[in-house]
This record gives sequence, structure tokens and C-alpha cells, in this order.
Amino acid sequence: MIDTKPWYSSRTVWASLVTVLLSLAGVAGITLDGIDEGALTDTLMQLVTAVAGIVAVAGRFSARSRIR
Repeated sequence: MIDTKPWYSSRTVWASLVTVLLSLAGVAGITLDGIDEGALTDTLMQLVTAVAGIVAVAGRFSARSRIR
């Protein structure tokens, strides 16, 4: 595996985070029987992608130097 990507683009990382969060919620006594982990992971990936796009656009508008 030679290709690299940021950690937040990894479906494996997000699926693992969802699993940990659902486990912690269970320990805290919150019932999450109707949650589909795959759908939650997909939703989080879409949210992260949207936020990354917003940050990229905002960063370009606030940049002080030109792109060559």
C-alpha cells in the first residue's frame, strides 16, 4: 500500500470511531438498538466531506497569497 490519505478520509477509521462511540453509549446506559452502524458511518463520512469542502473554500477566500 503506497497511496496515502488523511485519517479523516478513511472509512475504517470512521467505522471504528462509530463502534467505540456506540460501545461507550451502551456503557453509559443509552439504548441504541435501532442504530445501523453502516448507515451512521456513511452519514459521518458525508458530513466530514462537506465540512472539508467548506473549510477548503473558506481557506481559499481568506488566503493572503495567490495560487501559482
